[in-house]
Order: sequence, then C-alpha cells, then structure tokens
Amino acid sequence: MTSKIYSADKTKYKQKTVSQRIEALFLNNLGKVVTRQQIIAAATDPITKKEPENWHQRLSELRTDKGYTILSWRDSRDLANQEYLMPHADLRPKAAKRVLPLAACWESVLQRADHKCEWQEDGQACMLAEGEKDPIGGGTVKLTPDHVTPHSINPDADRADPKQWQALCGRHQVMKKNYWDSGSGKINLIGILQSASKSQKEEALKFLNAYFGNE
Repeated sequence: MTSKIYSADKTKYKQKTVSQRIEALFLNNLGKVVTRQQIIAAATDPITKKEPENWHQRLSELRTDKGYTILSWRDSRDLANQEYLMPHADLRPKAAKRVLPLAACWESVLQRADHKCEWQEDGQACMLAEGEKDPIGGGTVKLTPDHVTPHSINPDADRADPKQWQALCGRHQVMKKNYWDSGSGKINLIGILQSASKSQKEEALKFLNAYFGNE
C-alpha cells in the first residue's frame, strides 16, 4: 500500500532547468506522494515566476530518458489522479545519446507535415499545428523531431534523410517513448497498459485470463 503522507517540502528550487527542478523535488521526497500543485510550484522559474506549460513532458522525460521510476495513478490504485511517487532513486539503463536531424532535413520534414503533428493512431492523424493549444495535454504545441524507427532500435539514424524522421507534438513524443523500452528496444507492454483507459485495462485482463485458462 502506498502511504498517503504528502510531501511538506517548502524548498525553493533554483536549478537551471524545469527538468532539474522537478528532479530535485522528487529526490528530496523519495517514498512520499507529490501532487501536481507541488510539481508546478517547484518547476516555476525562480526568477520570472512563470509556471511552465510543459512540466508534464519534463516529468515524463525523467522516466523515459533518465530512467527514474515515477509512479502515478496509472501504476498504482493507491495513488489518486494528479498524485505521483518516486519510490527510490535507482536509474534504469538508457539508450545511447540521442541525435537530431540536420537543419535542412528538419525543414523538409516540417514542410512535408505542413507544420502539424504526424502521429497516427488507429488510422487517425493528430494534426495539431505548431503554436496551437493542445486540448488534451494542455500547453502550447511545439513540434520536435522524432525517429521513425525508435532510437533504442536504431540510434544511428541518417541526420540528412527526412524519411527517417517525423514531426511530433510533445504529448505524442511522450506517448511514443512510453511505448518503447529504451533499454532493450522492445515494445514496452507495461507502458502501453499504463497509458490505457480503465476499460482497456479490463479488456486486456479478460484476454490474459482467457489465454492462461483462468476463466
């Protein structure tokens, strides 16, 4: 059972980046429940006092890129929506250092994509445009380059070949990272189940029970 003892941390975080400030918050509160409000407070720029729109993306990158275990309600029924917990500071293995496409290549990708997110799911394109508001993830859409073949499988993508890159919004960058294990290069089934809705989890459980003869 997860303890419902909330962090009472009043530290003013002054690290240089949003990611570093959120990381420090969790490391200062290992094993304690941290709320969305506390994350935003820690992530807020200590000089300008501006609250970051992209804090949820930086949080996900601490999981996928740095290898921290950060639990949410998707991982544990003991956590409510907008509650998070880092049980320990151990890091999982990471993929090789990421590369980016060359400037001319990235411009070709953006022109091909009409400056819209190219994520496809169930035959439906995302199509959120640069600068729009994300109606689901919140914040302003910023398109960033993504490997068509996951980086964990092919870390040596051709930086000059637009066919090896796609433009994704921040929410779908995070979603794709959650679908692939950066250490093994294999599909991350647990990550997929974590992102699924309750009804989808129940459907998966029904399938597994039938597969293993539990029904």
